[in-house]
Amino acid sequence: MKLSMLLWLTSVLPQPIADQACLATTVYLEARSESTIGQLAVAEVALRRRERGRWGNTVCKVVAAPHQFAITATPGSYEIANFKAFTKAWKIAGYSMENWSLPVAQRQLLVPHADHFATVAIAPTWSLNQTSTTIGEHRFYAVN
Repeated sequence: MKLSMLLWLTSVLPQPIADQACLATTVYLEARSESTIGQLAVAEVALRRRERGRWGNTVCKVVAAPHQFAITATPGSYEIANFKAFTKAWKIAGYSMENWSLPVAQRQLLVPHADHFATVAIAPTWSLNQTSTTIGEHRFYAVN
Protein backbone atom coordinates (compact mmCIF):
# COMPACT_ATOMS: atom_id res chain seq x y z
CA MET A 1 0.00 0.00 0.00
CA LYS A 2 1.25 3.48 -0.79
CA LEU A 3 1.91 5.82 2.14
CA SER A 4 -0.41 8.44 0.64
CA MET A 5 -3.32 5.95 0.59
CA LEU A 6 -2.66 4.88 4.18
CA LEU A 7 -2.54 8.49 5.36
CA TRP A 8 -5.74 9.27 3.45
CA LEU A 9 -7.43 6.34 5.21
CA THR A 10 -6.50 7.84 8.58
CA SER A 11 -8.48 10.94 7.63
CA VAL A 12 -11.70 8.94 7.28
CA LEU A 13 -11.23 6.27 9.96
CA PRO A 14 -12.87 6.79 13.37
CA GLN A 15 -10.80 7.39 16.51
CA PRO A 16 -8.93 5.59 18.02
CA ILE A 17 -8.33 3.46 14.89
CA ALA A 18 -6.99 6.47 12.97
CA ASP A 19 -4.49 7.21 15.73
CA GLN A 20 -3.40 3.57 15.86
CA ALA A 21 -2.86 3.62 12.08
CA CYS A 22 -0.83 6.83 12.29
CA LEU A 23 1.24 5.47 15.18
CA ALA A 24 1.80 2.12 13.43
CA THR A 25 2.90 3.93 10.28
CA THR A 26 5.32 6.05 12.28
CA VAL A 27 6.77 3.02 14.06
CA TYR A 28 7.10 1.25 10.70
CA LEU A 29 8.84 4.19 9.01
CA GLU A 30 11.06 5.11 11.95
CA ALA A 31 11.93 1.77 13.52
CA ARG A 32 10.77 -1.30 11.60
CA SER A 33 14.28 -2.80 11.77
CA GLU A 34 14.56 -2.14 15.53
CA SER A 35 13.79 -4.49 18.40
CA THR A 36 10.36 -4.51 20.01
CA ILE A 37 11.75 -2.29 22.79
CA GLY A 38 13.09 0.20 20.25
CA GLN A 39 9.73 0.32 18.48
CA LEU A 40 7.87 0.77 21.77
CA ALA A 41 10.20 3.67 22.66
CA VAL A 42 9.42 5.44 19.36
CA ALA A 43 5.69 5.01 20.01
CA GLU A 44 6.18 6.32 23.56
CA VAL A 45 7.70 9.56 22.27
CA ALA A 46 4.73 10.18 19.95
CA LEU A 47 2.22 9.45 22.71
CA ARG A 48 4.04 11.67 25.18
CA ARG A 49 3.91 14.48 22.63
CA ARG A 50 0.17 13.97 22.17
CA GLU A 51 -0.35 14.08 25.91
CA ARG A 52 1.60 17.34 26.21
CA GLY A 53 -0.47 18.87 23.41
CA ARG A 54 2.31 21.03 22.01
CA TRP A 55 2.43 19.14 18.70
CA GLY A 56 -1.28 18.29 18.41
CA ASN A 57 -4.12 16.64 20.32
CA THR A 58 -4.24 13.43 18.26
CA VAL A 59 -1.48 11.03 17.32
CA CYS A 60 -2.12 11.76 13.65
CA LYS A 61 -1.59 15.50 14.21
CA VAL A 62 1.53 14.86 16.29
CA VAL A 63 3.25 12.63 13.75
CA ALA A 64 2.22 14.90 10.87
CA ALA A 65 3.70 18.02 12.49
CA PRO A 66 6.26 19.46 10.04
CA HIS A 67 9.80 18.06 10.32
CA GLN A 68 9.06 15.92 13.37
CA PHE A 69 8.57 12.33 12.17
CA ALA A 70 9.31 10.30 9.05
CA ILE A 71 5.72 10.58 7.82
CA THR A 72 6.42 14.17 6.75
CA ALA A 73 9.76 13.36 5.11
CA THR A 74 8.71 10.22 3.22
CA PRO A 75 7.22 10.60 -0.27
CA GLY A 76 3.56 9.65 -0.57
CA SER A 77 4.55 7.24 -3.33
CA TYR A 78 6.56 5.17 -0.79
CA GLU A 79 5.31 1.59 -0.80
CA ILE A 80 4.65 0.00 2.58
CA ALA A 81 5.53 -3.45 1.35
CA ASN A 82 6.79 -5.35 4.40
CA PHE A 83 3.45 -6.51 5.76
CA LYS A 84 5.04 -8.61 8.51
CA ALA A 85 6.83 -5.49 9.82
CA PHE A 86 3.67 -3.37 9.47
CA THR A 87 1.63 -5.99 11.38
CA LYS A 88 4.19 -5.85 14.19
CA ALA A 89 4.08 -2.03 14.13
CA TRP A 90 0.26 -2.20 14.34
CA LYS A 91 0.48 -4.41 17.42
CA ILE A 92 3.13 -2.15 18.98
CA ALA A 93 0.87 0.86 18.36
CA GLY A 94 -2.14 -0.84 19.92
CA TYR A 95 -0.21 -1.99 22.97
CA SER A 96 1.35 1.46 23.39
CA MET A 97 -2.00 3.22 23.18
CA GLU A 98 -3.46 0.84 25.78
CA ASN A 99 -0.45 1.41 28.03
CA TRP A 100 -0.78 5.17 27.61
CA SER A 101 -4.46 5.07 28.57
CA LEU A 102 -3.47 3.88 32.05
CA PRO A 103 -2.95 6.31 34.93
CA VAL A 104 0.56 7.78 34.80
CA ALA A 105 1.78 5.77 37.80
CA GLN A 106 0.76 2.48 36.14
CA ARG A 107 2.32 3.02 32.72
CA GLN A 108 5.33 1.00 31.67
CA LEU A 109 7.85 3.53 30.38
CA LEU A 110 11.04 2.81 28.47
CA VAL A 111 12.28 6.35 27.91
CA PRO A 112 10.77 8.50 30.70
CA HIS A 113 10.39 12.17 29.76
CA ALA A 114 11.78 11.63 26.22
CA ASP A 115 10.02 13.76 23.64
CA HIS A 116 12.60 13.56 20.83
CA PHE A 117 14.73 10.91 19.19
CA ALA A 118 17.28 10.68 16.41
CA THR A 119 19.31 7.93 14.84
CA VAL A 120 22.73 7.41 16.35
CA ALA A 121 24.24 8.28 12.97
CA ILE A 122 23.31 11.97 13.33
CA ALA A 123 23.51 14.57 16.08
CA PRO A 124 20.87 17.27 15.55
CA THR A 125 21.74 20.69 16.94
CA TRP A 126 18.89 20.40 19.47
CA SER A 127 20.53 17.26 20.88
CA LEU A 128 23.77 18.94 21.90
CA ASN A 129 24.35 18.91 25.68
CA GLN A 130 21.22 16.80 26.20
CA THR A 131 21.38 13.53 28.11
CA SER A 132 20.08 10.60 26.16
CA THR A 133 19.14 6.96 26.31
CA THR A 134 20.22 4.76 23.42
CA ILE A 135 18.07 1.85 22.29
CA GLY A 136 19.23 0.13 19.14
CA GLU A 137 19.95 2.72 16.46
CA HIS A 138 18.08 5.57 18.19
CA ARG A 139 18.94 8.05 20.92
CA PHE A 140 16.03 9.36 22.98
CA TYR A 141 16.11 12.83 24.53
CA ALA A 142 14.02 14.84 27.00
CA VAL A 143 14.27 18.23 25.27
CA ASN A 144 11.08 19.96 26.42
